[in-house]
Amino acid sequence: MRRVTWFVTGVAAGAAGASYATRKVKETASQLAPANVARGAAKRARKRGRQVVEAVREGRVAMRAREDELKARRDARVKTLDDQLEPGDQLYVDGQPVETGRVIVLKKK
Repeated sequence: MRRVTWFVTGVAAGAAGASYATRKVKETASQLAPANVARGAAKRARKRGRQVVEAVREGRVAMRAREDELKARRDARVKTLDDQLEPGDQLYVDGQPVETGRVIVLKKK
């Protein structure tokens, strides 16, 4: 009786394993079909293209901000906080201490 039980258990396990393996092989084969590979590559290329466009936009915004800051410095429209503070004074922004050189105040012309 024990041999029959183990035999039946082995057959069931083998059938389940073979069924699982067959299903996985079919899924992988369908994913590797030329049309699906091309579709996936096109999708990744579009995503990467959008990321590049977004990075360029962010770079342009940062460039314009830096250019405005440099022009303000050139035109003497920038006032440093170092001139306003007494020695030993501490500057806080949003409750956090910051270095005075990291804060830029722009005044309009």
